[in-house]
Amino acid sequence: MLHRFLVAGSFALGLTSFSAQAQTTADAKTDSVNIRKIYDEALLHGQSYDNLRTLCTTIGARLSGSPQAEQAVQWGKQTMEKLGFDRVYLQEVIVPHWVRGAKEKAEVKSKKLGKTPKINLCALGGSVGGNAKAGVVEVRSWDELAKLPDAQVKGKFVFFNRPFDDKLIEPGAAYGGAVDQRGRGAIEAAKRGAVGALVRSMTSAHDDFPHTGAMRYDEKVPKVPAAALSTNSADWLSQALKADPNLEFELEMSCQTLPEVKSYNVVGEIKGTKRPDEIIVVGGHLDSWDLAQGAHDDGTGCVQSIEALRLLLASGLRPERTVRAVLFMNEENGNRGGTKYAELAKAAGEKHLAAIESDGGGFTPRGFGVEAAQPATVARVQQWAPLLAPYHAQEIGPGHGGTDIGPLKDQVKALIGYDCDSQRYFDLHHTAADTFDKVHRRELELGGAGMASLIYLLSKYGL
Repeated sequence: MLHRFLVAGSFALGLTSFSAQAQTTADAKTDSVNIRKIYDEALLHGQSYDNLRTLCTTIGARLSGSPQAEQAVQWGKQTMEKLGFDRVYLQEVIVPHWVRGAKEKAEVKSKKLGKTPKINLCALGGSVGGNAKAGVVEVRSWDELAKLPDAQVKGKFVFFNRPFDDKLIEPGAAYGGAVDQRGRGAIEAAKRGAVGALVRSMTSAHDDFPHTGAMRYDEKVPKVPAAALSTNSADWLSQALKADPNLEFELEMSCQTLPEVKSYNVVGEIKGTKRPDEIIVVGGHLDSWDLAQGAHDDGTGCVQSIEALRLLLASGLRPERTVRAVLFMNEENGNRGGTKYAELAKAAGEKHLAAIESDGGGFTPRGFGVEAAQPATVARVQQWAPLLAPYHAQEIGPGHGGTDIGPLKDQVKALIGYDCDSQRYFDLHHTAADTFDKVHRRELELGGAGMASLIYLLSKYGL
């Protein structure tokens, strides 16, 4: 999701050489002028922010299978049609349909502690519902759980309380180091006879917002409820267990998984003028979790992808290769949209040059992470860093492309992840706080311009 990297000395030398050459070439001068046109259009007449306002405030949360997700499909289609793209169409996708149901309830009972504070908690996506009242055992690693005697786990909640590693500069790395307990905590707890899993929210922020997110089950293991505690509630519970190891946790959740339903990817296309058979994809995921408006995750990526195509047309820079904006459905709890897009592309024998994804929020641009089989492909993209440097989007190096475009890995030369300042991202990620008012207009429009500029260069020069 996030695409950070270190710039090596050899890369810096390469940029110096390229920069000196670029100053003497007509192409580089033309490219510089054209990229300036893109940024001028974005900063003076950008439409990303207003499009995001509509998506977030008139539709809101867009969990796969929900009526709001279907409204978002129609919004995406109509928005791209109004912009005059050459072709706008839908790709059918069968998606999961999980519903949260009534608001979750949780309470701690303890004779030693007396009255206890409110527990801020939410069901993890995909969890079964259920009511349970039991003791709690806290662990911070899989090894800790494995070493506990069965008698200390059976019939209790397992409380996975491993925090983010705040020594790490990149929050995405800290997320990666903690998220496994969310993903398979319920499985490992159930294997030991636990009645449920309680998981610390995936953030370094200390607040009362619980973070939902996908979890999974093993069909060979009983399915037990899984819920996320806000970091403040997790810290309180940890201290409470020290004071009273025999306290009881009471949980009530009514979530359930309904039959799968039909939904769609939304695709808008501008046909290339010289190499229309070579395709560049840019996209974000249209679905979001159900607690808020899905602004940074991933409304911003969707509107930036649409805007990237609009900026090319508005700047008079019709691409030489075909460019598609794809609003993928079901990234959050299945990646069915990304998988279906790749499947259809392969069946049609399409030739994809590159795929770009924005799914790290709409914060201040930094550059791009490039995932490619050949180091020369990464170096090719790095050569354009001087053209993006005036706009502070020049940090280009090896990185992760993105979940939605991942299934295209064997069909493209490069998967490219849009990279922005991620320090605040996990304060909002998968929470009720991920709302439109948290997005800054200028940061958002600059991101769309950076993506459009890279598409312009990819379309002109290839890889």
